Amino acid sequence: MPSKPPLLCIMGTTATGKTAVAMALAAQFDCHLISVDSALVYRGMDIGTAKPSAEELAAAPHALIDIRDPEQPYSAAQFADDARREIDVAHASNRLPVLVGGTNLYFRALLEGLSELPQANAALRDELSAQAQQLGWPALHARLAERDPETAARLHPNDGQRIQRALEVALVSGEPHSAHLARQQGNSVPWAVQKLGLNLPVETLNTRIAQRFEAMLAAGFVDEVAHLKARPALTADHPSMRAVGYRQLWAHLDGHYSLAEAAERGVIATRQFAKRQRTWLRKEADVDWHDVTSGQGAALQAAIKWCSAQF
Repeated sequence: MPSKPPLLCIMGTTATGKTAVAMALAAQFDCHLISVDSALVYRGMDIGTAKPSAEELAAAPHALIDIRDPEQPYSAAQFADDARREIDVAHASNRLPVLVGGTNLYFRALLEGLSELPQANAALRDELSAQAQQLGWPALHARLAERDPETAARLHPNDGQRIQRALEVALVSGEPHSAHLARQQGNSVPWAVQKLGLNLPVETLNTRIAQRFEAMLAAGFVDEVAHLKARPALTADHPSMRAVGYRQLWAHLDGHYSLAEAAERGVIATRQFAKRQRTWLRKEADVDWHDVTSGQGAALQAAIKWCSAQF
């Protein structure tokens, strides 16, 4: 057994079959499944989020699904707190916690911590931009080198955006940007983490996204959004309704698009979302990646092998 308690993370873009792998694992091992999805937390958002069915959840319960009404906010910091509690519950009962989902910010909040950098200061940014126009970014880079030589050493003298942000952090907080990052990176997790990644070629994923969106429409996605739209306290500006698919169908119900155009926009938005997920996941370290073009079999076998070693 590892010196730290184990934690399995099943990661990947949308529509790669992460839930299927997690549920297959739960059928063989005493797992505690924990959803890592910013849309699945909301009650009443079932079809458009590809939420596991009631029957599937009865067979393999997932923590952190259906824990908020769509009008209620939910943050990455709240997720990290909730997930830590669920992981502790799993370990206390000798069960294996399995995180499964595609909200990468949530994974980062839990495994790396959220940066406590100060918020943007518009007035200071304007001042620094004006100084850069007058003196040039190399002059501000030299100024940064006096306050934060570590950050300045890794930035090009003309990298205006990053120089500006690093100076802003140093001036607002009184600490160099590098000190904030070192504090964040120094927070090691208390678990032995195994990351299992599911991957698909872009063309295959794009086709699968279109097919899934069509299936969602056939399953009553428009009616689901109409039901949500009828809630007096819920608006299109709530974070829940900015989820891909929902905002496009909301606009359709408002008369802005035909259903065909809304569906096309929904597919495009989902593909763009998957692209952002891929970009984020490329930066993830120590992921055991598996191509799932021909199914999740190889990924599942890798997960089974790892889980077997924990029991």
